[in-house]
Amino acid sequence: MTANIVSITGGRQSAFIDKVKDILPSGGNLNLCLTCGACASGCPATGLEDMDPRKFLRMCAMGMDEEVTTTPWVWMCTMCMRCIYVCPMEINIPQLVYNARATWPREDRPKGIRDSCDMAMRTDSTSAMGTAPDDFIFVVEDVLAEYQEAQPEFADMQAPIDKEGAYFFLNQNSREPNTEPDEMVPLWKILHLAGADWTYGSKGWAAENYCLFLADDKCWEHVTRTSAKQADELGCKVFLNTE
Repeated sequence: MTANIVSITGGRQSAFIDKVKDILPSGGNLNLCLTCGACASGCPATGLEDMDPRKFLRMCAMGMDEEVTTTPWVWMCTMCMRCIYVCPMEINIPQLVYNARATWPREDRPKGIRDSCDMAMRTDSTSAMGTAPDDFIFVVEDVLAEYQEAQPEFADMQAPIDKEGAYFFLNQNSREPNTEPDEMVPLWKILHLAGADWTYGSKGWAAENYCLFLADDKCWEHVTRTSAKQADELGCKVFLNTE
């Protein structure tokens, strides 16, 4: 009698998930999925492109590298990290999504995010709308003067820029000084009434960081370091990120 020998080799080896595990503390618990579905139930991107966080993680674990690194679903994930908060095993799915985005050729990544990142790199403001430091200063001073005059109870309100020694370093979404400048004022009023010691920076004042969402490590680090450097040079103790 001749015996037939069957070899079971197991699933495909995944270079993608192993690479991500190497940069996460304790491997980011990526092998601890219970398939409970808590991540998918709270994810705003669930169902888009026939994908959800649980399915994405299982595909990664099964070594389906080509599928997970080409699905457009990774650009629909908001990176809100809600999946981590509800996961009983605290699995870092957003890190998988981020790394999947980074595998895309830069020219194939979403144009809107890419253009916003590139715009942020053009000025010291790091503004995704390209607003230069001088333009930001002009808008802030103009809006402040208008409210000081129109609302006497806030005649002493300040919106300082590059104030040395301020306790808080505050940043600002670029959209507001460009298209909705009045939307900056409520926060100024809160800080004024609270007696907070704060300042904007003429450099690195833009709060958004599209380079992070583009998964462009070099560019998003530049944006972050520009803001942090300005805060340090002004001697601020706390960085308040409004985003």
